[in-house]
Parts: sequence; structure tokens; C-alpha cells
Amino acid sequence: MSVLKQEGNRLIYSYDAEKLWLEPWGKNSLRVRAAKQAEMPQEDWALLRPAEASAEIIITEEQGEIQNGKLRAVVTKSGQITFFHQDGRVLLKEYSRNRKDVFAENCSALEIEAREFRPIPGGDYRLTVRFESGGRDEKVYGMGQYQQPLLNLKGADLELAHRNSQASVPFALSSKGYGFLWNNPAVGRCVFGSNTTTWEAFSTKGMDYWITAGDSPAEIEEAYSSVTGRVPMMPEYAMGFWQCKLRYQTQEELLHIAREYKRRGLPISVIVVDFFHWPKQGEWKFDPTYWPDPDGMIRELKEMGIELMVSIWPTVERDSENYQEMREKGYLIRTERGVRVGLDFMSPTIHYDATNPQAREYLWGKAKQNYFDKGIRIFWLDEAEPEYSVYDFDNYRYYLGMNLQIGNIYPVCYAKTFYDGQQAAGQENILNLLRCAWAGSQRYGALVWSGDIHSSFASLRNQVCAGLNMGLAGIPWWTTDIGGFHGGDPTDPSFRELLIRWFEYGTFCPVMRLHGDREPKQPQVGTTGGAACLSGADNEVWSFGEEAFEICKSYLNLREKMKPYITKLMREAHEKGTPVMRPLFYDFPQDDASWDCEDEYMFGPQVLAAPILWAGARERRVYLPAGASWTDYWTGEVSEGGQTITVAAPLDRIPIFLRGERPW
Repeated sequence: MSVLKQEGNRLIYSYDAEKLWLEPWGKNSLRVRAAKQAEMPQEDWALLRPAEASAEIIITEEQGEIQNGKLRAVVTKSGQITFFHQDGRVLLKEYSRNRKDVFAENCSALEIEAREFRPIPGGDYRLTVRFESGGRDEKVYGMGQYQQPLLNLKGADLELAHRNSQASVPFALSSKGYGFLWNNPAVGRCVFGSNTTTWEAFSTKGMDYWITAGDSPAEIEEAYSSVTGRVPMMPEYAMGFWQCKLRYQTQEELLHIAREYKRRGLPISVIVVDFFHWPKQGEWKFDPTYWPDPDGMIRELKEMGIELMVSIWPTVERDSENYQEMREKGYLIRTERGVRVGLDFMSPTIHYDATNPQAREYLWGKAKQNYFDKGIRIFWLDEAEPEYSVYDFDNYRYYLGMNLQIGNIYPVCYAKTFYDGQQAAGQENILNLLRCAWAGSQRYGALVWSGDIHSSFASLRNQVCAGLNMGLAGIPWWTTDIGGFHGGDPTDPSFRELLIRWFEYGTFCPVMRLHGDREPKQPQVGTTGGAACLSGADNEVWSFGEEAFEICKSYLNLREKMKPYITKLMREAHEKGTPVMRPLFYDFPQDDASWDCEDEYMFGPQVLAAPILWAGARERRVYLPAGASWTDYWTGEVSEGGQTITVAAPLDRIPIFLRGERPW
């Protein structure tokens, strides 16, 4: 016989070996955990401990109920959970088909469990959690960054794992009025099917998720960010233009580019020292052969008003100066089979174990001595997934456990390594660039970019959806490599068109950063240290011909004009968790047509951006949401919302519409 009981603010259900907990966790929200072991797992993973909350709990012979504000959950005697909005609407219901209760509507001979704990021989469990689908009209958003042109994820099959250019951030926002966090860092899978929604963890000790109810997307997002954390306030310099390429090979080359930006009178906020400026991977310092006076370089850049960002890789070569000590102290990821190699790029390496607190302190100590103490305040934390040459997730063991069971937490711990160190050193408004994230990364100052993507219009279309879904997944700081990373010849007219269109789009991203590995490769400048890693062709705004330069210059100046407006958006992200760029429905949830627009977006509450995403396009159709009047930024023409119009888009123009007073 099952048991329903109350302990404090917690509703508890138990049957056989399973224990199920439902408890209030933030406003209008519940945390739900289940396990089939002696003790409930105690890790909070992405969640922060909220202030004490009270919930109304009612237990009868037939069921138990728990209500926290707008969210109510009912647990039947057979253990099935249904979540309701306070107005009585069903938000989410477990999919269960069994004979436990002959009077229940789900009585069935199928014998399918809603919470299926399938034992792994000699280990823990493979977990599958099933819910009834919200219907064909439900729309689902968020879930992080996937390289696909899908904003609405209904019908999508998603791998819950990180790869280069893929960041699994398992928070889903439903058009039905709820938000759902799969609070489990295990590698797994999620399918938003038309019949069921299924969440899987391939190896885990227990089930853990968080659900909230809200009357608008904004209310849901704010509740989610309140329990997983919010970004710091973005530093003022980061709102400008960032110059980067693969890669500046010497100190003098980088300084020459910075001086040229200043000579031309072009706005620039950040310039980047990319990877292999070090002697070996795992030696977190400048190679003095090519960077003889980093202190002087940093000082000159600061005098020009430019911040220097340096690349950090988590990989460690076997013959680097730190490998043996890190291995002896247990600071490196281990492999279950074969030699200890995780990534074989330029040389065989293994990653530092970011889940180990002592390893985090060790790496920060090196970075502080060799970078921070010289005046560097912003770090590029690359390879943050971490990237593996072979994605055998069951072959890597971390301090916290097997990669298969906890691996998705790695980028959070990587961000925390530097955030904690910078904070302890007295730095405020911390921001670091990472190639990956999981739920909660944002509270450690993570600015995520979309990885090593292809230089093509198809790839650009993917980025629009990826950026919007990352914002809805709780990561408001996001950017791309303008122009794409892989490929692109600066002398090729077709690439120049792509670069211009991407540059226009990048102006209306949270961070505007030019980067890429351009063709052809440049001659090698030395024979020692990182010099074996070749550099790509020029990638500065004057590298793509005079027409492109004049257009890029105009958008650099536009970005500068926008800074007061962008500052307001960053303040909202910091205080409320509001995405900087978001789908139209975020600001116009009552407009049904806004939920179907996947190739335009709001940049804050006053700016609608409609990027050009196809080669050769010189006009496009733009939907203007109902409930507002819209002013064409370029022509001043005013149009009423609730209609689709066709607008001109010559090569130097991205369609932009303003709502209300001119924001700059």
C-alpha cells in the first residue's frame, strides 16, 4: 500500500522502494525529487536554496495535494502526479499506464511507469520520466543551444550532452504557461513528442526537476532565474565591440591591430589573445618568445581604453610543467579505459577536473599569477564542454563521479573556477567568455558563444534560433563568431556579403564580437611553443574590401550610440533575469502570431530586429506584433502592429523597427 504524508512543507509519497518529495521552491514553484535508495540525494545542482516558503498541503484517502501560489500538484494513491494552474487548467501530467488503480482513467494493461528507474547492473539507474503531451498546439522553447533552425522545439529530439557548438541547458518554457527544469547533470535525452514528453538520464541516483507556473513568459523566466541565479551587471566596456581572430601570433601583431583601430578612429572595447600563446597546453602563461613584455602590452592597451582578453584551455599536455603535479594531486580527469587522453589537438592532452574544488583553486592560482596580477580582467574559457576527440561519455571519470552521471555540470564548474577567484581578488561585474553552459552558469558571469560554427548563411540562420533559445534557457549573455568560425576568404565576394549580414545581426546581439579562422592560413612565425598552431587570414573590419569596411564602420558607430539602451537591458538581465534578445512573444504574449515568428526578435522591449538570413536577399517580410505602433528605423515610416509588411533591405541595412520613443 502506498503512503502519503506531510513533513513540514514537503508532501511525501512512498511505495515499495520509491520515495517521492514535492516541496515549494521559490514563488509559484515546486521541486520534485524521487529515488529508490536509502536516502534522497542531497545535491542541489543548478538550484539555489530559496527563502523559506509555505505551501498548502491537503491529504485525503484518495490523494495528496500541494499548492504554492499559482501552482498546484496532485499525487494519486497510485503515485501519478498532475500539475495545475490555480485557475484549474492542467499544465503537465505524468504519463502512467498500469493496473494499480482500477478506478483511475489511466488504468491500462500497458504497465508503463511515469517514473521508470531501470537498474544498471552493479550501479545506479537509467531514469526515464514521462509526461502527457501538451497537445499539438503546445509550443516549447529554451533548452540551450543546438545547431538547428528550430525555435519551437515541439517535436524535437534533443541530446542532453555538451559538444563543441552544442550547450544543453535543460530548461523548457511552454506556451501552456509553465517552465520546467530538468535538474540533473547526467548525459541523457529529451523528446518533446506529440504524444508524450520524455526525459532520460542514462545513469543517475535519483529524479530531480523543478516546475513553475506563470501568466506570461516574463513571469516564468523571472521565477526560474530567481532559483538558479542571475548574471552580474555587465561591465560597461563589454557592451562595445570586441576584435578577435584565430590567431594573433605575436605581441607586436596584436598591438599593431589595436593601434590601427585607434588610428582609424574606430570604436573598440576588447581585443583578444587567442589560444597557443602559451609554451604548452597546461602552462597558463605567455610564451616569452612571442610575448616578451605582456605587462607593457596590457598597459598600452589600457591607455587606449581597450581591455585584453586571454584564452584559457582546460587541457594539459603530458610533458607540460604542471602535468605531473596535477596528476599526483588528482586534479585531472581520469579515463576508465585506454590511455589518459581526452582531446588530441596539436598534442594528446587531458582536461583539468573542474568539479574538484582544489583543482579549481590550483588553476586559478596559475591564472592569477600570470594574467590577473598583470591587469587582465576578462578570460576566454574555451573548450568548456569539455570537448573530447571521442565522445565516449562513459569513459571519463570526474571528482564528482562519472561523466555519464554528472558531466553536464563541467562548464558551470569551469566558470566558477574563475568567478570565485576574481571575486576573492576584489573584482566586480565579472564576465568571462565560455563555449558552453548548463543551468546556473549565468550566476558565475558566463557569456556563452555558439562555438566553432561554419561560415555560411545556413549556419547564420541556426544562430538566430540558438541565441533566442539560450536566452529563454536562462543564459542572457550570448554571442556568436561574426562571420562564422570555419572558413571564409576575405577576398571572396560571397563571403563578404555573409560577413556584412552577420555583422549587422551581431550589432543586435548581447555582445558584438568579430572572430573566425579565415582562409588562407598564414605563414608560421616560429618553431617553438604554440607557434605550430597556424593563424588564419586577416579578420579586421578593413579586411573585407572598402564597401564592407564602410558598412561595418557604420554599425560600429551605431553600437556605440546604443550603449545607454544596452545598459538598461543589462540591468534588467542582472536584476530580473530578462533575456536581452528574445522572441516576439516574450513582449507580446497575447498576440498569437508572435509565437510563430522564428526569424525576427526583440532586442529589449523597444527594438525589433529582422536580420537578413539568405544570400542575395534585398528585401524581406517582417511581422509587426499587435498592440503597438512601429517606426522603421531607417525611413521613419510608422506602421500599426498586427500585420506583415515587406521592407527594403539593401546590403547596408538590417530591418529595424522601434516601439515607442526612440531609444537612442
